[in-house]
Amino acid sequence: MEDLLRELPKKAKKKQVENKKFFAKLKKKPPKNLDYLMQELHDEVFRKTDCLECANCCKTTGPLFTNADIERISKHFRLKPQQFIAAYLHLDEENDYVLQQVPCSFLGSDNYCSIYDVRPKACREFPHTDRKKFQRISHLTMKNVAICPAAYDIVEKMKTIIGSKR
Repeated sequence: MEDLLRELPKKAKKKQVENKKFFAKLKKKPPKNLDYLMQELHDEVFRKTDCLECANCCKTTGPLFTNADIERISKHFRLKPQQFIAAYLHLDEENDYVLQQVPCSFLGSDNYCSIYDVRPKACREFPHTDRKKFQRISHLTMKNVAICPAAYDIVEKMKTIIGSKR
């Protein structure tokens, strides 16, 4: 897994131009069944993927924390939201709450999340490959293929399937 994660950003960079072109076409004219196709591909790849083996998303990036996330997680820790923010978060340049540091403070050495049941929405939905109107988040997907081996595989399979139909 370590070799795969070390190579992933390089593989994603090699595919960047190809992916940009593909997503530009997809945005202009998405297939009618895109949401269904993405859900199928997402499910297929994640049946074979063990996120606990990887946890690269938790080790290399931090999620955005919504107000609802902050409220829920603060309650879990029996802290006031401001106490939770002071202990774990900061405002980024876009005025979003993000982790003060990566890897994530809540990630254990066994790759388990200590707040899994109350984790942020961004974590629950990562890598967002089963989201409706998938073509609208191509900028996010372009970043995620360099972080998540499953996202990389899903995009490669999607290009093969959709590309063959065009």
